[in-house]
Amino acid sequence: MDRSTLAEWVGGSSRLLAPLVEALRRHVMAAGKLHADDTPVPVLAPGLGKTKTGRLWTYVRDDRPAGNSTPAAVWFAYSPDRKGEHPRSHLSNFTGTLQADGYAGFDQIYEAGRIQEAACWAHMRRKFYDLEVAHRSPVATEALERIAALYAIEKEIRGHPPDERREVRNTRSRPLLDSLKQWLEETLGKLSRKSDTAMAVRYALGRWEALMRFCDDGRIEIDNNAAERALRVVALGRKNFLFAGSDSGGESAAAIYSLVGSAKLNGVDPESYLRNVLSRIADHPIKHIEELLPWNVAASLQLPNQEAA
Repeated sequence: MDRSTLAEWVGGSSRLLAPLVEALRRHVMAAGKLHADDTPVPVLAPGLGKTKTGRLWTYVRDDRPAGNSTPAAVWFAYSPDRKGEHPRSHLSNFTGTLQADGYAGFDQIYEAGRIQEAACWAHMRRKFYDLEVAHRSPVATEALERIAALYAIEKEIRGHPPDERREVRNTRSRPLLDSLKQWLEETLGKLSRKSDTAMAVRYALGRWEALMRFCDDGRIEIDNNAAERALRVVALGRKNFLFAGSDSGGESAAAIYSLVGSAKLNGVDPESYLRNVLSRIADHPIKHIEELLPWNVAASLQLPNQEAA
């Protein structure tokens, strides 16, 4: 069976796969910390002969960098627009820390108090990187050097237990962060308020509490790159189709991306995994549907378990 035939087979089996995707969602939402992001997806608007812009939301559970062996997984959800009501619905049963960018739609989620925000240093760093590339800004250059020192520490403690990570961050990273904040505040006073550099500095200072959260909790990452990596599967999908045929097609795409992305996170070849599951799921007891999740099927596929990048 070639890939195009497999895609048709999978697409036609979305209803059959629904209980498996729901089991995957439950596993992801049972985490104490999640990574979240979203990306646009073109969707055919019924009767208009043109496309509209839907959204694919991704939620990633991956605690391996904190030395946790719980299987990593990603759940995708589709929505016809980017209103904040969608992530609020997706996260209605989640309690813990959400690591994400500065999307305003998350604000009401944090205000409720059930979910706390952890900001993304990579997102903040990107603003200074763009300035450095465009203007060779000395402020941007120094900011990047200071942030690089934080990442060097993170590289050393990747995979270590949360308590150890928190101790190292408080001993070594926090003094760097205190110095960085003081420097940013002093620098801001020397800049034109309307300059791009001042905007980047204000962005960092405005999110400082959330940017510091990784120091207080060793389970949290310094950035949201886990969610950005999960969205790569969507970028690859865009090369194979121009748009989703409908909102229901967007929902089917989210289901398949959930399974494909979770297979990749567990070192399982997605095509082999989908073939295996689709050949078994019709006769599999629904109360044991978790047995068909990627990490539980990996051994039967006899594939090398290569950790995803």
